[in-house]
This record gives sequence, structure tokens and C-alpha cells, in this order.
Amino acid sequence: MYAAKRLYSSSAQALAALPPLDRFVARARDEDAYGWRRWAASLLAIHQPQRMIRLDCPWWHVEATREVAEFLAARPGARVFEYGSGASTAWLARRAGEVISVEHHADWHRLLSPLVAEFTNVQLWQRELAGEDYVGAIARAGGLFDLIVVDGRRRIDCLTHALPHLKPGGIVLFDDSGRNRYRAGIAQCGLKERQFHGRSYCVPYPDYSSILRA
Repeated sequence: MYAAKRLYSSSAQALAALPPLDRFVARARDEDAYGWRRWAASLLAIHQPQRMIRLDCPWWHVEATREVAEFLAARPGARVFEYGSGASTAWLARRAGEVISVEHHADWHRLLSPLVAEFTNVQLWQRELAGEDYVGAIARAGGLFDLIVVDGRRRIDCLTHALPHLKPGGIVLFDDSGRNRYRAGIAQCGLKERQFHGRSYCVPYPDYSSILRA
């Protein structure tokens, strides 16, 4: 499966460099954010955060993304904490008052940092995965958060650490929630789950994201 995903990613990146498809991706930024053209363009932007940021798409389920956008629109100035940085960091920055995003991979952090530098409401942290530095980063951020995104490594540990820092009425976006290794932890976290399965940005196959709330 890993080899197939790598082949798909490299093929999509090669196709995206062709002038007609490059123009298609550029035009898709002005299309419906949740429509088929924007989704199709995202398939050509997999593992290319620059393209994803221009498209204004996070790598989540499409309808889960719509629900998170509506949630943030109803809460001007919302605070967001994100485990696992990426194009979603920029997407969140455009919609929230403050975004703190923690990333374990130093090279990815270096790649992403200049891409989100224009967003003055973003703090992009790099923390080692071992020990408590990564999962415990939310405690060091201080305060409560309207939205917590769990989309990096050690996801169940992150969810457990995040729960005391969720505002009343807040939500958790837990990506790739269909993976077997996450199911027990989600079921036992004490929040109600709404699981989305189907069309997701960047991938041609149906995938999962969940929104958790009290």
C-alpha cells in the first residue's frame, strides 16, 4: 500500500507540472471549495503544500472540512491547536484568530515555515516525538481552544492530552479516523463522534475524518 501511495503521489506531481493541468489547478482556486473541480485539483497537489495552500484546502474529508469552516465562521477569533502541520495550517489561519501548530518532523517544519510566514496569527512549533514534548505541547500553549486538530503522530495520546484544553462547545477534528488503531481510543474518549467517509482532498479513494464534540 505504501508503495502504491508513493507511486500515485509522484505521478500526480509529474502531471501537475504539465502546463494544461497547472492552469487547471490555478483556476480551481476560484471554484466552489467543496465542489468537484477543487477536489480534482487537489489530487494533483498531493504532498505539495505550496499548491494545497494556494488551493486553500486541508487534507481532510471534504464535508468534514465544510463543517469545520462553518464552525469557525460562527466563532470569530477562534483559538485553534493543531497536531500535525501542513496546508491545513494555512487553511486554519485564514479562518481563525490564532493557530498554534506542532510538528514533529524537523525537515517538514523547515519546508512549511516560510509557506505560512505571511500569517501573523500562526505559531509553528517543532517538537521531538519522544516523551511529552510533542503530545504535551498543548498544555504549554496555555488556555482553552475552540478547535483542536489531531492529524499527526501518536494521535490517541494527543487526543487524551487535548481533552482538558477543549473549550465548552468546542470540537476536535480527528483525521484518518477509520484506521483500526484509532477506533478504541476514539470510542473511549468521552466525546460524541460524527464520522465522515467519502470524498477527501488529495486522494482518489474514499477516506475518513471525524468531528468529536461533547
